[in-house]
Amino acid sequence: MLHCTILLDNGSPVGTFSGATLGRNRFMAVIAATSGAVEADRSGQQRAQEAVADARRGSGLNTISVCLLLLTVMGVFYTLYFTSDIVLPFVLAGVLNLLLSQPMRFLNQRLRIPKPIAALLLIGLLFGIVGAIGAAISVPASGWIARAPQSLPALQHKLSFLQGPIHAVQDGMKKLQGLMDQGGMASNVRTVTVQQSGTSGLTSVGSSILVGTRAFLGQLFSMLLMLFFLLYEGDSLLRRFVEIMPTWADKRRTVQIATAIEHNVSLYLATITVMNLLVGALNFAQCYALGLPNPLLWGVVAFLLNYVPIIGPFTGIVIYFLVGLFVFPSVLHALLPPAIYFGIHLLEGETVTPLLLAKRFTLNPVLVMASLLFWDWLWGIPGAFLSVPLLAVFKIVCDHVDSLTAIGHIVGGAPKQGRLRTAMPFPRAAG
Repeated sequence: MLHCTILLDNGSPVGTFSGATLGRNRFMAVIAATSGAVEADRSGQQRAQEAVADARRGSGLNTISVCLLLLTVMGVFYTLYFTSDIVLPFVLAGVLNLLLSQPMRFLNQRLRIPKPIAALLLIGLLFGIVGAIGAAISVPASGWIARAPQSLPALQHKLSFLQGPIHAVQDGMKKLQGLMDQGGMASNVRTVTVQQSGTSGLTSVGSSILVGTRAFLGQLFSMLLMLFFLLYEGDSLLRRFVEIMPTWADKRRTVQIATAIEHNVSLYLATITVMNLLVGALNFAQCYALGLPNPLLWGVVAFLLNYVPIIGPFTGIVIYFLVGLFVFPSVLHALLPPAIYFGIHLLEGETVTPLLLAKRFTLNPVLVMASLLFWDWLWGIPGAFLSVPLLAVFKIVCDHVDSLTAIGHIVGGAPKQGRLRTAMPFPRAAG
């Protein structure tokens, strides 16, 4: 009598069979089926082990990829910081090219003006306006700067009510410093005073002014040169870039990204330029009505500061308050110009501009503030001006790349119906 007991790899029996109970053919069939089950169990265990090994290798690769990505980003920012003299004019030229691209096409395609002449006309018109504004406000601005030292005693007298809190804060800081010195937390530092003659001081100031002027003129020339060639051959450059894309889907995605960047950024710049002109005009009117000297100067200041989101308007409030203190006899009267300025900005930044831009493009206000602080640290005032356009370009790229769609959703999103301020459309101020 034939008996057979089949065991798995772990020693557990599958079953015991005998030839008497099954017959020879059925007995052999059962053995074959059971052997197949054993082999399937072995292959399943092997696949599970391979999956665990692959997961471990994938986790290691993901960690390495994240570290390499972080190092790459840090390297890019490090390069942007130390090459700002070269990179910043190119970025400014690119942003201005987005603003002037539609007028350029109008002059070239509608009026049949050759591209080089049209580019020169636009650049001349743009910087002619900037030069005219600068010439108009330079004389009153220099007058205010010259009168500032003589007006400081009157300003201190009007702000004398703040001396008590300021002295209290200073005394607290001195006591804290004394406690730190007694605890041994402060190191002994010798103070060395280096006296310089007046001639050497004037020489150093003059040298720094000359160096700064030369650097500014060099960057301005680089920006103008780059802007001219972008207006002249920018479309051709984009066409060549599209041609080297390997697939039709990549070509279409590249065109979509370029079109969206040009449309949204140019729309943003044109909209806020018009709104800033209205803000400047309203502030000019309020300064003229209140009797502030040089109302054109303060209107232009309001116009320029409104280009810098959040920080610019708050700086304008402080400037208007200080001007009011210089002009008006009381502090309450001096609060009137900044209060009207704040009301104008509130109407523009929280009502009119969102109505114009919310349906087309939105940005998260937290990331707008982070972008503003970062680019201001990296490139100064030009970086603060470029912070919102650069963030907008980043969002547009993320929205058109599948692997970055989640990041684009975090950067901004469409506002819900009936709640305009759920996402901030190119924010102007925190409120």
